[in-house]
Amino acid sequence: MKLKKALKWITAGAALTFLSVGLVGCGKQSSNYKPKKLTVGFTPSVNAGQANAEAKPLAKQLEKQLHIPVTVKVSTDGNSLVQAMGSKTLDVSEMNPGDFVLAQKNYQVAPLVQATRQARDPKTLQLTNKTSDHFYSTVVVRKDSGINNINDLKGKKIAIGTPNSTAGYVYPVVELMKHGININKDGIKTDVINGYDQAVLSVLNKNNDAAFTFQGAQTLVQKDDPNVMKDTKVIYTTKAIPNDVVATRSDMSKSWKNKIAKAYENMAKTKEGHDIIFKIYQEEGYVPYQKAQFKQLHSYMDQANKISKTKE
Repeated sequence: MKLKKALKWITAGAALTFLSVGLVGCGKQSSNYKPKKLTVGFTPSVNAGQANAEAKPLAKQLEKQLHIPVTVKVSTDGNSLVQAMGSKTLDVSEMNPGDFVLAQKNYQVAPLVQATRQARDPKTLQLTNKTSDHFYSTVVVRKDSGINNINDLKGKKIAIGTPNSTAGYVYPVVELMKHGININKDGIKTDVINGYDQAVLSVLNKNNDAAFTFQGAQTLVQKDDPNVMKDTKVIYTTKAIPNDVVATRSDMSKSWKNKIAKAYENMAKTKEGHDIIFKIYQEEGYVPYQKAQFKQLHSYMDQANKISKTKE
């Protein structure tokens, strides 16, 4: 069973009102940088060729709002993006939640706005007309696996994501531990899989007994396996995970933080701008940064790091 690289969908905005309180970053930093030109980075959810094609339109949209030259650079992975923000070779970046937490913790990057995407119906897992600033991780198994709850995962093989993957690792690993299940013990074997579509397929093909995925990842493989929805089931759903964040380097001035945040907000309201961010990120728009959601994520990532160090 083959599947082309699917878009990484991280779940979903409405009219946006940007509050200046959402611009406060972590820690005390010099905040006097006023860019003459802006370098923006992102890690695409599409193939490199398509991402580079979308970079120029994104730059033009931001130039219209900011009235300074904008260069958009496509990063190959999240870690490169974090390092570039830390070294200030990038001024602004849209970052997935896990990478943002690392950049905030290590380099004091300042959050501006938080992305919204289409929400999913928890029963059908299909997209709805509602938007959301968060998504969920789920544990997916075959319906005929005999696995009916997370306690049944003991002694099984689970498809997981990399350690910084919020839906593929952090949230399910931490919450399973809260229920007394350590994925590094209890006879559990793990299989790191690149791509939620491939994780689902590994369960369908019985290469793994379960998979940690974002809510609705099964829909990624419906074209290749029309029976995926009836052949799989969700046995656990985590707490809400915050969506991506647009962040700036730590020394960006307050006035420019506001300008950049407003630029993203206004861009998303235009048809051209909305089409671009949807193509690149599958996003609907932006809302003020939700600090409380990320406080929990910081805690979860610390806990997941400790768990990853435990061995049987």
